[in-house]
Amino acid sequence: MSTPAPTDAAPRIARLIATEISARPEQVSAAVTLLDEGATVPFVARYRKEVTGGLDDTQLRTLADRLAYLRELEDRRGAILKSIDSQDKLTDELALSIARAETKAQLEDIYLPYKPKRRTKAMIAKENGLEPLAEAILADHAADPEALAAGYVTEAVPDTKAALNGARDILTERLAEDADLVGALRDFMQRAAVIRARVVEGKEQEGAKFSDYFDHTESWAKVPSHRALAMLRASNEGVVTVEIVPAEDQADRPVDMIAAKLGASGTGPGDAWLRKVAGWTWRVKLSLSMTLDLLSDMRTRAHDEAIAVFARNLKDLLLAAPAGAKATLGLDPGIRTGVKAAVVDETGKLLATDTLYPFQPKKDVEGASRAILAMVAKHNVGLIAIGNGTASRETERLVADALKRLPDSVEKPTKVVVSEAGASVYSASELAAREFPDLDVSLRGAVSIARRLQDPLAELVKIEPKSIGVGQYQHDVDQHRLAKSLEAVVEDAVNAVGVDLNTASAALLSHVSGLGPGLAEAIVAHREMEGAFRSRRDLLKVARLGPRAFEQCAGFLRIRDGSEPLDASAVHPEAYDVARKIVSACGRDLRQIMGNEQALKGLRAEQFVDDRFGLPTVRDILSELEKPGRDPRPSFKTASFADGIEEISDLRPGMVLEGTVTNVAAFGAFVDIGVHQDGLVHVSQLADRFVKDPHEVVKAGDVVKVTVTEVDAPRKRIGLSMKKDGGASARDAKRERDTGPAAPRGNGGGRGGPKGRSGGGGAPRGGQSGPKSDAPGALGAALMDAMKKR
Repeated sequence: MSTPAPTDAAPRIARLIATEISARPEQVSAAVTLLDEGATVPFVARYRKEVTGGLDDTQLRTLADRLAYLRELEDRRGAILKSIDSQDKLTDELALSIARAETKAQLEDIYLPYKPKRRTKAMIAKENGLEPLAEAILADHAADPEALAAGYVTEAVPDTKAALNGARDILTERLAEDADLVGALRDFMQRAAVIRARVVEGKEQEGAKFSDYFDHTESWAKVPSHRALAMLRASNEGVVTVEIVPAEDQADRPVDMIAAKLGASGTGPGDAWLRKVAGWTWRVKLSLSMTLDLLSDMRTRAHDEAIAVFARNLKDLLLAAPAGAKATLGLDPGIRTGVKAAVVDETGKLLATDTLYPFQPKKDVEGASRAILAMVAKHNVGLIAIGNGTASRETERLVADALKRLPDSVEKPTKVVVSEAGASVYSASELAAREFPDLDVSLRGAVSIARRLQDPLAELVKIEPKSIGVGQYQHDVDQHRLAKSLEAVVEDAVNAVGVDLNTASAALLSHVSGLGPGLAEAIVAHREMEGAFRSRRDLLKVARLGPRAFEQCAGFLRIRDGSEPLDASAVHPEAYDVARKIVSACGRDLRQIMGNEQALKGLRAEQFVDDRFGLPTVRDILSELEKPGRDPRPSFKTASFADGIEEISDLRPGMVLEGTVTNVAAFGAFVDIGVHQDGLVHVSQLADRFVKDPHEVVKAGDVVKVTVTEVDAPRKRIGLSMKKDGGASARDAKRERDTGPAAPRGNGGGRGGPKGRSGGGGAPRGGQSGPKSDAPGALGAALMDAMKKR
């Protein structure tokens, strides 16, 4: 949590944040107090609704982020006031301007004239006595500046040209430090500027993947995140140059604004000279600073959007439906090195491992099939998880053929192809080494694949979020902010679901409200030494876990079949008395009430409100008693891949297939249809209506029906549609582009990544340098390359 702001600034901060999150200032102030005291966002959102007036976790996350920014702003405001005051230059008017500044940029604009700086040309000109010349030109526009300058020629100022250059430098610095002018120019540029990319001569072949930006212009204010990041990456790699300039029809406006500030509106010699100063000031000083400011703003905006996309996808993946507590066989497919197999029991405990060689060079199909059936029989396997990497479809076929040998009277395990993104990262991690010190690294991946089918959340928290593979340009964005955002997503997801105290790993427990890696390890160590926890209160026996940590974590931890039935629910121990009053009103035993909706139907929440617990908490308790410990995640469902469709070469336009959404980006959704290469449903093909944000329609983990619209095997691009017409309009548009007399250039070719992100759709090029294309099949190679590098 950031350092609290000065007392007089706190109300202002509360008012600002309240406006932004649609709340009241008193709600914000209450939440800030709780967060400053060390409460976590999940705890405040779930168990302090009366205090905050019901602020949810999304509002609280925004509040926490803005609070940090605004407190930094207040600290900077105080430092600037102190600095100017120490120079004896602080006036009431200046202090008021500083107090009214709402952003760091505005503050810095005001501070610029008072900021300690190295010796400048303007300072030298003043030392040479040229400031009166600048004032004289400003005062009398009818006078000839050359004639005025003649009176300032000295030993230090050899001629009138030097004198006028010195006067120009003085005025240029004065203009560049004029907060009102700089603010007005920034506002104008934010409205009217365009971003322009041009290829660096000789870089055409080397930077072919960025070909969409070789001659590209579009509105700065409207450039979407993925295109902004693509241009910035191309610029960083030296392929294109990027500049931000006023639109052509307003190219002269900045100079006009500067000239107006100088009062150069007439026809006198002084007016002409001052307009030249205005042009010089824009070209040499202000246009560069504006470009840097707007590039920084665009980068920040693009980072924010990209991080938001990553966070949303990660949340969807973490909250994907668990297949359940069943013995599971995990298969990590491989050809030459073999298929790694691992069986875990219903709690995720490793039971057996093996390596199968059904493919070249050994091609022991019979031995592999027998091994699979033996593991299924011995360990009563109910689920088979198959990693979606190389040879996944071949492995799936091997499993299907093996299961056909089972008698009809035997219930066959359910086979599911699951994402193996990040499994190799986990396998080589210190955590995996501690968990399985004697197990080969390659076999650890099979364990992870099995467990993530049983419970995606419990397993995926062991992997750094950035390695899970649901981001967009994740290596280009601010890594600190990305990590902070993703950690918040993991924390919210873990606490929304709740954690079984007696089976959870330290990795999972570390994300529970109020705990961290140290206390999580201590809980696991206590559990291993003392046995299973019988009640939540037993947590207080864990070393270093005090009352404060207990308050924060207890409600999110579950104990099944313990000594206290309420420990299996999300009811916090502090509210057990209220729960028992409710049970008492029903005239039944607590265990009979829990899960019995009928028994609770006649009760009104208002009956149980008291001085400590208000209506929101009582309603939450009633909901928990009706469905104790309910899992907010959806029921499990898996995609069925079509038989005989295993490679891109098997695909044909018009095929209707089932697949799983693996990633959602600003320009569409990637779908695994079982051919080792994700296809892309461009945003224009997601629904039979206009879709602005793909997340409105799909999320990572969704099972969807798609129609193949385009197949480009050499470039590994697959275009898909979710429209009712099967993307017929997209195919017609493609035929028109391919056969028309003047088809516009497409948006480049996509390249698949390790799992394979195929092209097949994309964002429009935009800009003034060529025709636009927003049809599927036109996704820029730069976008796809960025997805590849996740």
